[in-house]
Amino acid sequence: MSNFLRKRSNEIELMDDLQSSGPVIDQTLKELAVINQLLGGNYVTLLGLDSFTNQDEPLHIIDIGCGGGDMMMQICDWATKQGIDIRITGVDANPNIIEYARRNTENYPQIDYLACDIFSEEFKALTCDVVTATLFTHHFSDNELIRLFSQLKGQARKGMVINDLHRHWFAYHSIKLLTRVFSKSKMVRNDAAVSVKRAFHKNELATILYKSGIHGFDLSWHWAFRWKVVATWDH
Repeated sequence: MSNFLRKRSNEIELMDDLQSSGPVIDQTLKELAVINQLLGGNYVTLLGLDSFTNQDEPLHIIDIGCGGGDMMMQICDWATKQGIDIRITGVDANPNIIEYARRNTENYPQIDYLACDIFSEEFKALTCDVVTATLFTHHFSDNELIRLFSQLKGQARKGMVINDLHRHWFAYHSIKLLTRVFSKSKMVRNDAAVSVKRAFHKNELATILYKSGIHGFDLSWHWAFRWKVVATWDH
């Protein structure tokens, strides 16, 4: 393993600037949607949601770090095929991203939005059945994730689904090459590789979950270098 990937990086991504807006953020979100579609990693979130499927009950999902809304549209399409009455609340701290997502998902009335910080009192007041987070948790430190996961236990009635990156040399160099060749977005070219540096090894994710007081979870690897966490709890 490359030495620089032995530990999680704390390097900040350009997208973490909550003032990002305009053509820069629009181009970034469009390219991220294409990359995720090409690499196929979004299916991991849908696999996780299979654990919470019950056609006889409506399902309310809060999708944290919802970005441009592409994952939520896929969840809605999945729910329609499953015959599930679904409602999704997309949450992102950047109001400019929320505005993009509203436009992007205008044909999906099942989706509503909230622009807020996930550690704010406004967000903590929200409740749901399941929380989903796709390519979001790597933005936070271990201690922040312990705090977040502990908090979510009180907000989600059934559990949570995490879909995030495996920190691996092949994933790092591949995405760096892919974005260098095909991306027009400076933000994507920078953040794609940084995301892998900030991502997880299996034992790191497991430790964070245990320290959050979450013991009922399934943690598995999927293509394309994704970890799937399905955490359930009883209240």
